[in-house]
Amino acid sequence: MKKIELLAPAGNMDNLIAAVEAGADAVYLGGKSFGARAFSKNFSNEEIVTAINYCHLYGVKVYVTINTLVYENEVPDFIEYVDFLHRNNVDAVLIQDFGMLDLVRRTYPNLEIHSSTQMHIHNLDGTLFMQKLGVKRVVLARETSIDEIRHIKSNSNIELEVFVHGALCISYSGECLMSSMIGGRSGNRGECAGSCRLKYDVISDNKRINIGDYPLSTKDLNSLEYVGELIDAGVSSLKIEGRMKSKEYVYMVVSLYRKAIDSYYEIGKVSINNSDLIKLKKIFNRNYTKGFLMNTSNNDIINDYRPNHMGVLIGKVIDYKKGYSYIKLIDDLYIGSGLRVIGKNDVGINVNEFYKDGKLVKVAHKNDIISIKVKEKVEINSDVVVTLDSKVNKEIDDLINKNSRKVMINAKFEAFIGNKVKLTANDLKNEVIIFGNMVNDSINKSISKDEIKEKLNKLGNSIYEYSNLEINIDSNIFIPLSEINELRRKMIDELNKKRLYKIDYLKKDYSISVPDFKKERLLTALVASKEEYLKLDKKYDMVYIEEKVDGTIHKLPRVIKEYEDTNDMVLVGEIGAFNKLKNVCTDFSFNVVNSYAVAFLHSIGAYRITLSYELNNAQIKELINAYRNRYNSNPNLELIVYGYEEVMVSKFKLSEYYKKNNLLLKDRFSNNYKIIDKNNLMYIYNYKCRNIYDEKYFDMGINSLRYNFDWK
Repeated sequence: MKKIELLAPAGNMDNLIAAVEAGADAVYLGGKSFGARAFSKNFSNEEIVTAINYCHLYGVKVYVTINTLVYENEVPDFIEYVDFLHRNNVDAVLIQDFGMLDLVRRTYPNLEIHSSTQMHIHNLDGTLFMQKLGVKRVVLARETSIDEIRHIKSNSNIELEVFVHGALCISYSGECLMSSMIGGRSGNRGECAGSCRLKYDVISDNKRINIGDYPLSTKDLNSLEYVGELIDAGVSSLKIEGRMKSKEYVYMVVSLYRKAIDSYYEIGKVSINNSDLIKLKKIFNRNYTKGFLMNTSNNDIINDYRPNHMGVLIGKVIDYKKGYSYIKLIDDLYIGSGLRVIGKNDVGINVNEFYKDGKLVKVAHKNDIISIKVKEKVEINSDVVVTLDSKVNKEIDDLINKNSRKVMINAKFEAFIGNKVKLTANDLKNEVIIFGNMVNDSINKSISKDEIKEKLNKLGNSIYEYSNLEINIDSNIFIPLSEINELRRKMIDELNKKRLYKIDYLKKDYSISVPDFKKERLLTALVASKEEYLKLDKKYDMVYIEEKVDGTIHKLPRVIKEYEDTNDMVLVGEIGAFNKLKNVCTDFSFNVVNSYAVAFLHSIGAYRITLSYELNNAQIKELINAYRNRYNSNPNLELIVYGYEEVMVSKFKLSEYYKKNNLLLKDRFSNNYKIIDKNNLMYIYNYKCRNIYDEKYFDMGINSLRYNFDWK
């Protein structure tokens, strides 16, 4: 049985080394462009080559994230980057953009593609459609439950990757426009401003009803105790979030999941030391949740108290005088740590020096009372948490620097008179055979097995360690020690070459067939109900509606478990529709921003394609011109010109959390965001109305302009 993969984040080379040392089977990383973590340090092209070679020596796979939306003018750089990755033996690329997925799969058929969680694959139909396209792995939406994962796995033949630890988006990934629409920093471009981590008022009947100040800020996902269930469900890869976290965080999380996986395979249950969990919480935590993975209720998802590191309780303030806080400890404290005093206004403390019984000390213990200088006055009885434990960090750094991860090899040394010296080695996958000189009788001093063993054991800074070293020699022979050293060196070099495997590079010409649509100048409308439909004036050529009404196009939810068979034209919000339905128009949530995505969707049957909200006029014009020039055809495009944009769709519902309906979200600038629950989900609408109607869009090549009234 193939063991489940443990996939670790690598925001930089230090974190990558930490992940490998902690026991990762694979790492995912981003380059300087096209990755969904633009504010991580990320890797230069030269560093990517180094990372791939380093990881491959250890048998660790490398997946590179190219999972942003790609604008038309960026496509040449994008495909050049993909070519570079493929030539340098990357194991797979993660993609969000449908156009780039299609371009890469047609151009580089030997390059393994994983559909990013940003692609919003959350059901069986979406998974099966990715399987039809030749995608090797689907990274499922974080909201997918264990029951749905089992259902998807039992009805598909594709690898499934599941997030198991780290930060959670409150919105479905790839479906959040809040940061983009409000602040111009697109989450679909790796530039998310973390709008969900900001302060908001939840308003009901003109009154603030908040429990905490951060009603959309999630706890961190922690699935350690459910590793066994995920293994049994047939998941291929367990993914840890954290490309912007420290190397200590990466090492600690990866090592814990390594222990959890190994213990489950060995003894049938997950075995984790509680002291390790405490260390992890000291490094970073927002409190923990099982997420929606284990069918968690709304009440367990949110940490509305604070959006950043919670720390771990270490003591309480018992006095404050003359700029010094007196703290009684419940755990050990070390110099170089970080503390936070929790009060009306939290106060951070760098533990550069502190006192016990009036004496300067470097460590204090449980029940000790210490005094430490603080910048601001703190209140007596305030809790004190440790946000950085210098001892824990040093322990982890020491473990990383030990370089204790080794590749185990079996080796056999043979030396018989009349034959060449022979050294054979294998790592259970690759085998090398190294020959030396002919073996002769010893004239003076013969060589012993112990001497040979001593020389062969000098593996130095190599990644190898012997599982078994067998030495078979004739007695009374002589071999120069320098020859044994040379055999050992060649063995290491040859094993390295074989472990630095090559992925067959293949590039083909991109080709696709698309239909040619006639030019039109249509007005369309979207409404939520039949009642709203009956109120519309007659100027609209087509109407989309969230209910089934004769003479209209039914709008299906963009989060949907399964599709009913129909031959009617429908407006769909996610890719799984194409697994079953034939007459399809696609909504804005497909995030179409380039001509390749338009061509791909038309090629698989999309009749009308709604462009992304994130395109400006120049980009729309560039997209259409590129499409016409490349495919010698006209696309059938729609642009939403009026309405309040859906900036977020979430499985978490504030109405359920607060047990109230008709809520508003108010930001720190007093902007009000409407909240509507439908399809058992929460939709948040932008505070300002989009109103960009202009006849020039028809002249550009847009066929229909849409007015959205679904927010009423």
